[in-house]
Amino acid sequence: GDIRRGETSLAPTMGWAIALAMLLVPLGAQAQNVSKVGTTSGQFLKIGVGARSVALGASGVADAQGAEALYWNPAGLSRLGTQGEAMAMHTDHLAGLTHDFVGAALPALGGHVGIAATVFSVPDDEVRTYDQQQGTGETFDATSLALALSYGRAVTDRFSVGATGKFVQERIWNSSARGVAFDLGVQFRTDFWGGLTLGAALYNFGSDMKMDGRDIAAQIDPDPRIEGNNGQIPAQYRLDSWSLPTDFQIGVTMQPISSRLQTLTLSVDALHPASNYESVNVGAEYAVRDRVFLRGGYEGLGLGEEFERGLSAGVGVALPLPYGGGLAKIDYAYQGKGRLGGLHVVGAAVTF
Repeated sequence: GDIRRGETSLAPTMGWAIALAMLLVPLGAQAQNVSKVGTTSGQFLKIGVGARSVALGASGVADAQGAEALYWNPAGLSRLGTQGEAMAMHTDHLAGLTHDFVGAALPALGGHVGIAATVFSVPDDEVRTYDQQQGTGETFDATSLALALSYGRAVTDRFSVGATGKFVQERIWNSSARGVAFDLGVQFRTDFWGGLTLGAALYNFGSDMKMDGRDIAAQIDPDPRIEGNNGQIPAQYRLDSWSLPTDFQIGVTMQPISSRLQTLTLSVDALHPASNYESVNVGAEYAVRDRVFLRGGYEGLGLGEEFERGLSAGVGVALPLPYGGGLAKIDYAYQGKGRLGGLHVVGAAVTF
């Protein structure tokens, strides 16, 4: 029949997946006493990109492919073969925030070159001070931006590598911080257990960031105990520098069922972040003729309830274009955020 592996092979394969997940969990996870949450800058860089990967519980480091690989693992760009891909994603985030991503990858220089932009925006709000608690009549906003340039290629028919350079900026009202970061990634495909693929990526290794700008200026009275002195001395707050969220992610993916009719993909990732505890993400995707996709996953296994992670799910369709053998893809994902509710992620991509 079409299915090369019957149901009898699925149970042991899933057993291997569970065993691998246990091996991937860092041994020091239980030894940590402090999560270091809130100790790094550029937190928007940790927000997952792509409705497919989000639906898979953010378990995309070994299965990253197409333009989504610009975020998850630039080594996955090699899986485009001789094709290119462009994608866009939008998320209405919590509390009126928005998260947008656009990216494209083209075959070039013996591999694929990609560019991407990520924008995380905070809506306008009123400026309030101690003396004017109803507002000064001014408004402020905040925006975080990342511009990325990536390159990925297949070194052999099994092993791929990739790298990304990023310019990062965070701005609030009249002050901003800038930095440079790099991602490095690898993928290795084997012949074991349904084409098991190993992947690993190091994210956001780069410079520290420090806020600077007009809002840091102040006028102070150096000694308020003395009457008659100048109480409007120009000064500046001395701010600290903060490192970027340098994270390491390693994972595996396999296809215990793979045929022209249907495909089942399982993925497991282990995370070692700089500003949180270690955790595990898992995901599964069921595809019918590579045209209709059902996805589910769980993000943050091993984290406490206070981190507001959980189940995710999504669907996708891929429609052939009338020319050139390309595809138009539309994906949707729901990402659970615990007591905060959930997020709706919508994405579209064109392979050409």
